[in-house]
Amino acid sequence: MAAGINKLSKTFVWILMGMLMLGLAGFGAVNLSGTVRTVAQVGDEDVSVDAYVRELQREIRAVEAQTGQPMQMSQARELGLDQRALARLVSLAALNNEVAQLGVSIGDANLQKEIVGIQAFQGPDGSFDREAYRFQLEQIGMTETEFEEDLRKETARTIVQGAMMDGVEMPAIMTKALADYVLARRSFTVATLSPDALTTPIREPTDAEIQAYYGANTDRFTLPRTKKITYAVLSPEMLQDTVEIDEDALKRLYEQRKDQYQQPERRLVERLVYPSEEEATAAMAQLEVGGADFEQLVRERELELSSVDLGDVTREDLGEAADAVFAAEIDQVVGPLPSVFGPALFRVNGSLAEQNVSFEDAEPELRAELAGERARRLIESQAEDINDMLAGGATLEELANETEMELGKIDWTRQSDDGIAAYDGFRQAAQAVREDDFPEIGFLEDGSIFALRLDEVLPPRPEPLESARDRVAAAWVQEQTAKALEEQANGIVTQLAVDGDFTATGLPFRVENALTRTAFLDNVPADFMTQIFEMEPNELRVIAGPDAAFIVRLDEVLPPAETDEQRLMQEAAAAQLNQALAQNIFDIYVRDAQTRARPTLDQRALNAVQANF
Repeated sequence: MAAGINKLSKTFVWILMGMLMLGLAGFGAVNLSGTVRTVAQVGDEDVSVDAYVRELQREIRAVEAQTGQPMQMSQARELGLDQRALARLVSLAALNNEVAQLGVSIGDANLQKEIVGIQAFQGPDGSFDREAYRFQLEQIGMTETEFEEDLRKETARTIVQGAMMDGVEMPAIMTKALADYVLARRSFTVATLSPDALTTPIREPTDAEIQAYYGANTDRFTLPRTKKITYAVLSPEMLQDTVEIDEDALKRLYEQRKDQYQQPERRLVERLVYPSEEEATAAMAQLEVGGADFEQLVRERELELSSVDLGDVTREDLGEAADAVFAAEIDQVVGPLPSVFGPALFRVNGSLAEQNVSFEDAEPELRAELAGERARRLIESQAEDINDMLAGGATLEELANETEMELGKIDWTRQSDDGIAAYDGFRQAAQAVREDDFPEIGFLEDGSIFALRLDEVLPPRPEPLESARDRVAAAWVQEQTAKALEEQANGIVTQLAVDGDFTATGLPFRVENALTRTAFLDNVPADFMTQIFEMEPNELRVIAGPDAAFIVRLDEVLPPAETDEQRLMQEAAAAQLNQALAQNIFDIYVRDAQTRARPTLDQRALNAVQANF
């Protein structure tokens, strides 16, 4: 019987070893230890596995740097980062293939010149350092041969790109038309009709009106996708009252912080040092009778105020100058007085009183700090055991019964920021959790631990009228106010069309002269200037805003001003359009080169790289 068991055990071990070897064989295929070396063939050029890995890592790290969060491969695929990385490499390979067919290249001497000129490969003395060269290449996972070949190809691509893009110019009439459009000007008169100027104030809505408005605009009162989450949490504050603090530890901490609790009287001081007593005395005379100020004296010494600022200083810091400085008033300059660097003028900017906090007064603060630290260490020591309980099948409810963790529930959305949802760690876990996930222990920024479970996901849905009632009523009032403002403003426009007298309207108005499309005006709708430029001379128009109606008359249509701004604008537009046209021409050339190179992809290699990322 024992022999049979032993034979079965050996057989099982060999089966496991065989499965492991198969798995490692697949893994090696994308780790340069197998046969798969490329992910794409573009003409005579290869896109290597290593190049694809580096480019994909670069794309992922760029997004991680923006979001501050690690990214999984599945998320990278959802964002299309894998396709973006592959497309860039295929385009480069197509251009390399084209350049090779054209016979464009650089010699070894030029390549050497390029390499020794790269700052990252230079030593402290500014000369080329071969060890720095090798080290930098090791950091990016490239050999010297690979890097030099890439640099040779990049330089050749740059030559071809420059030959195609240099000298491309957009017709001058287009740049002038663009500049004229942007810098065109309008003069207009605008009156503001605000809700307090309405002849009939807006009343509060009835229940029937609220119900009708809610029914007609349910989409405006929609709750976001919501996760109903149960969580268990253990925070340092929950344990602080149970943590015993040794009195000797409190006293030791107080002694360590004694400089914080026992501080002598201090002054905020600036010190301006002079080479001699005579020069310092002459500078003081300029302050007293010459009308100069301290800032001017500092500038005359070719210094900045930050250079003469001593911060807060004690009597001991000032030496022989202490008595005079501490007797001075705020903003008073005293001197010349001795200093370690010679005679100086001192300006007093502030006074800090002596601080003397006794141990008894500091004890509550120290006790809370020590208790919090020990509570965090206690939580850390319990975290693994609690996680083992979860791994063993314990529910969050059982954790709350058997440990010091407390149970809670939250309807979590992306906008939640109260209570435990204020912690980044919880928000990230809540966003990632799925219904089939098992709870596990996570840490919060303050040392707390938590575990959560997704109970239900509620899709976007209408908010019940009971909870949305106030916002529905406010929206009804706003809509009725906007209608009343527009109606009353249209009546005023009819009057203005007859007499053109804005003064007779009784409304506040102003005249704006020669404004461009990009001009900014306070408290107007976002499309205000756009509508102004749609109007004809002497046209009257009501422009409705969220809180007011604006009655506008276009007074004058003006061409761009003949200024340096127009000239610079036209030059900048010309440069931008020329660059865009040149880039478009080059992009078309690259796409044509790519089509002629007939790229082929190795989907198996691509899948393997992504699976092992």
